[in-house]
Amino acid sequence: MKKVLTALGTSTAAAIACLAALRPLFRHWGATRDEVAGPYPGADIVPDGERGATMAVTIDAPPEAVWPWLVQLGGDRGGWYSWDRLDNGGRPSADRIHPEWQDLKRGDTVKYWTKRYGAVDAWTVAALEPNRFLGLHGLSDLMGRPLDPAQPRPSAYTEGLWGFQLKEFAGGRTRLVIGGYETFRPRAARWLLSQWIFPPIVWVMQARMLAVLKRNAERSPG
Repeated sequence: MKKVLTALGTSTAAAIACLAALRPLFRHWGATRDEVAGPYPGADIVPDGERGATMAVTIDAPPEAVWPWLVQLGGDRGGWYSWDRLDNGGRPSADRIHPEWQDLKRGDTVKYWTKRYGAVDAWTVAALEPNRFLGLHGLSDLMGRPLDPAQPRPSAYTEGLWGFQLKEFAGGRTRLVIGGYETFRPRAARWLLSQWIFPPIVWVMQARMLAVLKRNAERSPG
């Protein structure tokens, strides 16, 4: 039994060390040091929030070609351009720009698709600067169930801004930087969720999202 416990302890320690080593990769996939440490829009939307994961990709298309893909995000719209079986109820994300989904406005609700309940409210459009920045504000309990921002905060919740920043590069290219701010209550939840649980999950989903957005924008007509 002692040998088993020793082996288990060694394996656990190795797994923790591996995750700790990979965490910067998970949280900052494709992003430069300046993008990670520099200012990011939307700090005022979550006043007590801390910077979350920052991931980025360079797209060989101008911001005007990327923006239409962003504004049609949503479980009842274009999906999330990621692993659809995991985050879109198995429904395929859009592979073309839909004119009927281009009228996103500040204050609109962006839904998340679930197999059990269908489309449920998940985010509110908190910031919108065409061809420059889209910021989605979310508030939920620690199980991911949306909370009413007009009501007092419970003792346990998470709040955050999920941002999509477009920077125009020379040669008609775009730098897409996905980042934002997050807060957790109780504070101990942030150490566990933001530092250990979420990073590999976010990396799996968001790295795919960046790749699909890049592919879609680069092959769009014009």
